[in-house]
Amino acid sequence: MQGTEYGDDTTRNAMAVELRERLLSAEKEGRPLRVYCGYDPTSTDLHLGHTITMRKLRQFQESGHEVTFLIGSYTALVGDPSDKNKARPVLTPEQVAENARTYADQAFRILDPEKTVIRYNGEWLSGLNLLDLIRLGQNFTVQQFLARENFAVRLEKGEPIFLHETFYALMQGYDAVAMHTDVQVGGSDQLFNIIVAGRKLQEALGQKPLVGIITGILPGTDGIQRMSKSVGNVIPINSGPADMFGKLMSVPDVALGKYMRLTTRWLPPKIEEIENELNAGSLHPRDVKMQVAEEIVGIFYGDAQASRARQTFVKTFQQREVPEDIPEYSIKPGQSALEILLDAGLASSRSEARRLFDQKGVRLDGTAIERGDQTVTPPGILQVGKRKFLRLRLK
Repeated sequence: MQGTEYGDDTTRNAMAVELRERLLSAEKEGRPLRVYCGYDPTSTDLHLGHTITMRKLRQFQESGHEVTFLIGSYTALVGDPSDKNKARPVLTPEQVAENARTYADQAFRILDPEKTVIRYNGEWLSGLNLLDLIRLGQNFTVQQFLARENFAVRLEKGEPIFLHETFYALMQGYDAVAMHTDVQVGGSDQLFNIIVAGRKLQEALGQKPLVGIITGILPGTDGIQRMSKSVGNVIPINSGPADMFGKLMSVPDVALGKYMRLTTRWLPPKIEEIENELNAGSLHPRDVKMQVAEEIVGIFYGDAQASRARQTFVKTFQQREVPEDIPEYSIKPGQSALEILLDAGLASSRSEARRLFDQKGVRLDGTAIERGDQTVTPPGILQVGKRKFLRLRLK
C-alpha cells in the first residue's frame, strides 16, 4: 500500500483489509493473485507517468503474483474522460493499432517480460452487443456519472458531455470481469472506474469485487498538470538517457517532492531527509534535481548511461559546451533546413518544424535559422531546441 492515494483514509483502510483477506484466500486456494493495469494506446510513447503503476505491478510480480499488462485496444477508441474537461477525439482502429505496436517492449523496461501476460481488451469487448451494453448499463445511474468532478465541471459550464464518454467506465469495468481480476492498479484519476465501476460489475455478475490499488498522479514538466501527451508535458521513457535527463532538469522545483516519491527507488526516510535539507537551505534545488534526474535515468538506462547523461547536461547547459558524442548527418546538395529536421527525426511533422523555426529554436553553429526553406552549408553543428544536436557534413 506504500505510495497509494485514495483521497480518504476510509477507502484506503478498506482496500488494505480486503487485500490482506484476498492474499490469504488465494494462498488457501494455492494460486497467485490475478493483478492487472490497463494502458490505452492514445499515443505511440509510454511516458514516466505510466511507470508509476508499472512499478506497482512489478512489486506484485516480485511477490509471485500473476500480472497482466492490458493494452486498451478498445477503450482507446472511446478515450478515458476521467482527467479531461472536454471530450477526447475518437481514434480509428488503425491509429490505435499503430500506437500500440511498441507498448509491450517499452513496458519491459519496468516489468519482467517472462512474468508478464500481454492482453488486448478487444478480445472480449469486441464481442459485446447492444443487449450486453444495456445489461451492463442497468447497474449504474446517470447521477453517478454526472457527480464525477470532470463531468460536473463541464455540466456547470454548459459544455457538452457525449453519451459515448459514459461507456468508458463500463468497458473498463468489464475488463475486470473478463479477466476475473483480484487486484486492479490505477492512478487516482481512475478511482471511479476501479472502485465503483469495476467492483460493481464484478459483484453484479457473480464475482468477488476486486481490490483497487490507487497510486498518485505524476505532474508533467510544467509541474502542475498531470503528465499527458495531449498537454505536451511528457517525459517519454524511450527517448534516450540525455533527452530524459534534460527534460527532468526542466521540471519546476515545486514538483520535486512528487518526483522523488513516485519515480525514484528512494525510501521515505531518505526523501524526508532531502526535503528537510531543502527547507533549511543547506541543499540547493538544482543539486537535488540533478540527483533525481540521474536516479530516474539510471532506472531505465543503467547507472553508467545516467552518469554520462549528467556529464553531457553539465557540459552543454552549465558550461555551454557542445557534447562530443553527437550523431552525424550527410546533407544532399540543395537540401533545406526543414527537410533535414524531418529526415533526421528532429521534428515529427512539418508543423512542428515550422514552429521550431518561428521560435528561433534551430541554430547552426550558434546562429538561428529563421526559415525552413533556407539551405544549409556543411560542415557545422545543427542544434534543435536545447538538447538535440547533429553534426552536419556533405554527402
